[in-house]
Amino acid sequence: MALPTDTDSSWLSRTGTPSRLFGAGSDDYELFEEDGEFVLSVEMPGFDSDEIEVGWHEGRLTIAAEQHDERRDQSRTYRRSFRMPKEIDDENIRARYQNGMLDVHLPSVEEGTVKGKTIPIEG
Repeated sequence: MALPTDTDSSWLSRTGTPSRLFGAGSDDYELFEEDGEFVLSVEMPGFDSDEIEVGWHEGRLTIAAEQHDERRDQSRTYRRSFRMPKEIDDENIRARYQNGMLDVHLPSVEEGTVKGKTIPIEG
């Protein structure tokens, strides 16, 4: 009998493993909340840190990278945008790129929630 391996399993949630909020269709990133901050881990192998740009504007995190190979006359680009489910302390966002993995730490504001409204459903 195989044990469940997804992070939503009840047996795994009791081990202290961070809960996964959502992932990309191509599974190149993971976002989870841990110790009062969101941690976004993005697989970006082959890029140098100076080719990657991480930006924060009006509640949206943007990650962009561009690389051009002169020998092969080829370009490679990466672009993703994320909106966090809670208000973020944007003065303390930090990012680190190591071994092809970009980790962005986004501390959430205590008791802060993203502003929005409930949309009524017709029918």
